[in-house]
Amino acid sequence: MVSQVTSGVEVSVETFYQADANQPEFIFAYRVIIENQNVFPVQLLRRHWDIFDSNGAYREVDGDGVVGQQPILEPGARHQYISGCNLNTEMGRMSGYYEMVNLNTNQPFKVTIPAFELVMPAKLN
Repeated sequence: MVSQVTSGVEVSVETFYQADANQPEFIFAYRVIIENQNVFPVQLLRRHWDIFDSNGAYREVDGDGVVGQQPILEPGARHQYISGCNLNTEMGRMSGYYEMVNLNTNQPFKVTIPAFELVMPAKLN
């Protein structure tokens, strides 16, 4: 699991290879835990992903919220979700950021999603 704190918001990511998925694509799931360590409430508005395959392919994904939600996190609260990514190769990497807002001041800010590896377990041997 990788974690990073940006502007008082901790983002932790854990990945899982979906072994039952059919080839030629490689399917990965990831669990994200977002914790508000600030003394004010925040809301996650948008997400941005940078996705890299080991063959050099790159794509960006932008959208509102996460898995159909724009969660509000009170001080000390956590939000967890699971999503997925398909790659054309057995290995890749993802990183990105969330666009959030301080609900006390309406000040927007970005929270870094730390880079994490997507690796088929057989490639680790």
